[in-house]
Amino acid sequence: MYTIVDIETTGGSPQKHRITEIAIYLFDGTNIIDEFVSLINPEAYIPHYITQLTGITNEMVANAPRFCDIARRVVEITDGAYFVAHNAQFDYRFIQTEFKRLGYNYSRDTLCTVKLSRKHLPGYSSYSLGNLCQALGIEINGRHRAAGDALATVKLFSRLIEVSPEIESCGLNTIDNLILLAPNLNPERIMNIPESVGVYFFYNDQGDVLYIGKSINIRKRVLDHLKRPTTKKANEMLAQVSDIDYVLTGSELIALIAESDAIKDILPKFNKRGRRKLSQVGLFAYTDTNGYLNIKIENISKTDEQPLSCMENMEQAKDVLYRMVEDYGLCQKLCGLYSSSSPCFHCQINLCKGACIGAESPRSYNIRSKAALQSIGLGNKSFFLVDEGRNSDEKSFVKVINGKIVGYGYFNPEYIGKSIDLLNETIIPCGNYKEAIYAMRNNMAKSKTSKIIPIDLSINPRD
Repeated sequence: MYTIVDIETTGGSPQKHRITEIAIYLFDGTNIIDEFVSLINPEAYIPHYITQLTGITNEMVANAPRFCDIARRVVEITDGAYFVAHNAQFDYRFIQTEFKRLGYNYSRDTLCTVKLSRKHLPGYSSYSLGNLCQALGIEINGRHRAAGDALATVKLFSRLIEVSPEIESCGLNTIDNLILLAPNLNPERIMNIPESVGVYFFYNDQGDVLYIGKSINIRKRVLDHLKRPTTKKANEMLAQVSDIDYVLTGSELIALIAESDAIKDILPKFNKRGRRKLSQVGLFAYTDTNGYLNIKIENISKTDEQPLSCMENMEQAKDVLYRMVEDYGLCQKLCGLYSSSSPCFHCQINLCKGACIGAESPRSYNIRSKAALQSIGLGNKSFFLVDEGRNSDEKSFVKVINGKIVGYGYFNPEYIGKSIDLLNETIIPCGNYKEAIYAMRNNMAKSKTSKIIPIDLSINPRD
């Protein structure tokens, strides 16, 4: 099922402007089976240039219903159907924003006839609704009015189905599709998942976790799993899923850390990556009795230390370490890659500056060694990375000590104030896995919302 939608507005910004008219046609791929058309009082002034474009005046909407008065009808007519519009994100975001003002999370799967037309009707000079319909011989009765544009979009969508019948298959009722592919799962569990960043869990009927994932929009990601399985494994998993749970994280970074930790702790059957735990190895650093910064590979299960970076196996760890040796001119012996009592091989061919035999000073060598460690981790820094929380009153944080991620948590800035020591009371311990390290480095390089708060270990020695 499809709901073909068009709206008119007081302007182009969903946050600043409001809807003045809406038209929705419920379409089964052949016929219109229900419709809803109404002017809407935007509770805001309609600018003159908008009136010139649409013909909708302030007087026309003065006694029209407000969006809150017609919201229930919008929910009912679009329930279980695809939200179809020409430039769908424009209409969809406006309607979503109106519902947010009412405290309701409106979510539908969307199809955009602009994108579909570019793909299935190539070669036209313009894909605006007016120009495209004119080129295709589709008449628009009432251009820039919701009903006229929506009915034209119905005709355009019908034409798209004619030239590409596979489009129609994507309109399979969402609930029916879930029942077909995941017969043990109550569809209401999916519909109650919010469109927020977090971690989700698939369970079988015995309560075992089958799969763990993360997303900035967990509802959409879960629906993608359930509607479009692409492999035999995916179909096998869906047949076993009987329940879904989720944890909201507020921060995409914390979603990745929490996902990585949960996968390595639970080892779900259908998580291909990150499942191995006991066989993982890590890179560790220590200063020897001569003052040289050494790097070593060790099995994580054999030490209580937090690794600087984790790898799935010894071969992968050695590849990383060999690359560090070559890129930064490190000593093979001080990296555990050469076991002879004689100078390392690189020293013999003048690629190593002789740290293994004391020919290079610890101070000189350690500059390169620290740079190498910085390239694969977070150096030896200690800090809190503060980011978005799960709501407007909250912030999230990740704690790093000597370059190792040790935990994450949440706090209310109003209560914490300047006493960052209080963050330790809410911390959730986590592993220092490579996925989390890469995500941290990426966040620190690109995020415009996160903030770094240094930790002075001389003041907080227990950290």
